[in-house]
Amino acid sequence: MQITRASEYAMLGLLALARRPMGEVVMLDVVAGEEDIPVSFLGKIFQSLARGKLVKSSRGSGGGFMLVRTPESITALEVIEVVEGPVSLTRCLDEDTGCEHASGCALCGLFAEAQDRVKEVFSGTTVAQLAGRHIPGGMVRNARGRERIVFRSQQSQAGSSLAEKSAV
Repeated sequence: MQITRASEYAMLGLLALARRPMGEVVMLDVVAGEEDIPVSFLGKIFQSLARGKLVKSSRGSGGGFMLVRTPESITALEVIEVVEGPVSLTRCLDEDTGCEHASGCALCGLFAEAQDRVKEVFSGTTVAQLAGRHIPGGMVRNARGRERIVFRSQQSQAGSSLAEKSAV
């Protein structure tokens, strides 16, 4: 199983909305810029998120997107399944196709256990938790474009002078 770029961008878009007060409407190009995501691709992804009732769109002047629910109530699993569909590590576990060996196959049992653990991790992680430890991609890109970053730190506890240290 591989999570696609669409799910990754969906999560990043929701993180951008989660950084704002609940109910604030944000234009798509602002979200795309903050997270360094192509606007056209993000637009298609947000249409899926709107159909999945995770975001709401508003048109016209001052239009954009906003979260429908609090970031604490939206899990990573929900986001992935809205964008990708049900998580299935292998065709054995796909509800639609099923597996002719499922009743006595040791591999099906192993795959099912692995899938359950993956779902457990994703369902136990919320947008709010991720937002608390995420640095927007646009900020990272802008920081990389600088020639040097200057840090100021005290040389001693005696409190003499401040020194500048350059880091590349």
